[in-house]
Amino acid sequence: MEFVQPIRNSEDIAKMKATLKRQSMRDWFLFVMGINVGLRVSDLLPRTVADVRGRTHIVIREKKTGKEKRFKINTTMQSIVEEYTEGMADTDLLFPSRKGDKPIGREQAYRILNNAAKQCGLEEVGTHTMRKTFGYHHYQRNKDVALLQKLFGHSAPSITLRYIGIEQDEMDASIDDFSL
Repeated sequence: MEFVQPIRNSEDIAKMKATLKRQSMRDWFLFVMGINVGLRVSDLLPRTVADVRGRTHIVIREKKTGKEKRFKINTTMQSIVEEYTEGMADTDLLFPSRKGDKPIGREQAYRILNNAAKQCGLEEVGTHTMRKTFGYHHYQRNKDVALLQKLFGHSAPSITLRYIGIEQDEMDASIDDFSL
């Protein structure tokens, strides 16, 4: 598995959204939801309409940790959910596969995101990019690593900072102005 990065630039996020929307509303919604709620892709893909429509929180049992978690759906995302799920039944999957009655798999989600990233000229993008992008921008806006650590369920602030690419940004910045 390759190491992926958050999408740090708002213009690149907008490019990804536009590229994915041209492909499919499902693919666009996967990315938009992923960068706005911060769930792991394994917890995002099996969601149904009933899990999100008319709700302020997504309540799940995390696949990786087995812990129950509540993730906030902000008001902007709630509007997007309502628009995306209009005409869908509560039992419908949010990210249905075209093959059968299951959600798309992690591999397909990776292909969708990675192909869109290539079209946008982005590298090091995969399914975890959505969660890392959420974390990166949450941190940039709030500068509260302890809160983000708690949201992600990490054991230490240093893990969270490394996870969202802040340590890499700091290392890169220290080299930018360094020359002998």
